Amino acid sequence: MTVRLLPARPEGNRLHPITPWRRAWAPVAGFTVYAVQDFERTRQWFTELTVGWLLAGFAVLLPVAGAYGFFSWWFTSYVVTDTELRIRTGLFFRRTAHIRLDRIQGIDVSRPMLARIAQVAKLKLDVVGTEAKDELAYLGERDATALRAELLARAAGMAPDAAPEAGEAPAHELLRVRTGMLITGLLLLGSGWAALAAALAVPPLVYLASHSPWVALAVALPLLGGVWASSLGRFLTEFDWTVAESPDGLRIDHGLLDRDHATVPPGRVQYVRVREPLLWRRRGWVRVELEVAGAAKGARGKAGGVLLPVATHADAARVLARVLPGVDLAATVAATVRAPVRAHWCAPVRWRGYAHGVTDAVFVTRNGLMHRRTELVPHAKVQSVRFRQGPWQRRLRLADVAVDHGARGWAAARQRDETEARAFVAAQAERSRTGRREAGPERWLTGGG
Repeated sequence: MTVRLLPARPEGNRLHPITPWRRAWAPVAGFTVYAVQDFERTRQWFTELTVGWLLAGFAVLLPVAGAYGFFSWWFTSYVVTDTELRIRTGLFFRRTAHIRLDRIQGIDVSRPMLARIAQVAKLKLDVVGTEAKDELAYLGERDATALRAELLARAAGMAPDAAPEAGEAPAHELLRVRTGMLITGLLLLGSGWAALAAALAVPPLVYLASHSPWVALAVALPLLGGVWASSLGRFLTEFDWTVAESPDGLRIDHGLLDRDHATVPPGRVQYVRVREPLLWRRRGWVRVELEVAGAAKGARGKAGGVLLPVATHADAARVLARVLPGVDLAATVAATVRAPVRAHWCAPVRWRGYAHGVTDAVFVTRNGLMHRRTELVPHAKVQSVRFRQGPWQRRLRLADVAVDHGARGWAAARQRDETEARAFVAAQAERSRTGRREAGPERWLTGGG
C-alpha cells in the first residue's frame, strides 16, 4: 500500500521548479505591510524583543513562507485546448481561469533580472474585456517562447495540430532608441528636476516644523520615489528600447535589469498621444504613447502604454504609420486649426495652445503651451461624440467636443466655434461608419518562424 505524502496535483503542464521561491515572498510581504501600517508599534516590538525571540520568529516565518510557495506552485497548472487556455491555481481557494483563445489580444514576455539569471520568463496575457492580466510565472525561456507562439497562432485561427509547430513569427527591426538620446531626453525633462528639488527642500522643512525624524522620513520616501521614477528608474525601464514589425504586430523590447517584451496587435490601437516637452522641441524630439482596446492598465508592460520613449519627428512618423496605416503625422498636424480668438475670455493663456482638425483617417486635437500634446483617434475607433457647452461658453458661442475612443478615455476639441462643433458632431457618425467599413483586420497574421 502506497502512502501519499502530498495531495494530488491537478492535471496539466507545470510551471518551472524555481516558481516556489518567487511565491514564498507573499507571506513575508504581507507581514511587512502589516508592520508598516503601524510603524510605532512595530518599532516598539523590535526594541523590547530579545535577539533570541527575533531569531525564533524568523525560524517560524521562513518555513511557513517556503511551504506556502511550494504548495501554491504544486496546485498550479495550465492546459491548452482547441478553444481555450485553462489555468488552475489556488492553495486554499481553488480557481480555474478559462481564457478563450480568440479573445487573446496580446501576450507579453517579462524577464526580471533574477529571472534572466535563472533563464526563466513570465507570460502575461491580455484578454479582451478583462481589467487584470492572467499570467504564467515562471516558465523556462524556451517553453515561454514556444507557448507564446502557439497561443498567438491559435488566436490567429491556425489549426490546433499545426499551431505547436508554427514557431515565433519573424520580425524586422524598425527603430532602436540610442542610449545617449534617452539620457539627454531625461535630463531635458523638467519633471525629474522638480521632483529632486522637492525631495531636497520639503523633508527639512517638515522636520523643522514637527521636530520628528519619522515624520520627515515619511514625507521624504514618496518624494525620493518620485525622483527615482522620473530619472534612473525610467532609464532602466526604457533602456535599449526596440520596436520591430512582425505578422503578430509591433513588438516592443526594453529594459536594462528587467527585460520586457510586448506586442501591439494590429488594428487594436484606439488612441495615440504625441508629447512634445518644451526643451525637446528645438531638437525635434517627441514621445509617443498609445492605448489598446480592452487592455488592462499598464498593458504594455512596466512602461505603460508607450510606443516610443523618445524619437525624432521623422522616426515617430515612420513607426506611427505602421500602427495607424494611412496616417501621416506631419499632414495630420497641419490639418489642425486654432481656436477662435474670442476663446481667450474662457482660457486667457491656454487658448493659444488649443487646436483641432479632422483628416480622412483620424480626429486630432492639440493642446498645451509648455508641454504640447497631440491626440489622434481613428474614426473607426470612435465610440461616441459629446457636445459640451457651459454658460460662459454659450454666451461666447463656443463649445467643446469630446470623442470617446473606447480605451478608458476620451479626447476633446476645446473652445471651438459653436456652429463648427455642432457640424462636427453631426458629421462624425458618418466618418465613424466609413472608418469601420474600411478598417483592416484585427486578428494576427501569424506566420512560421
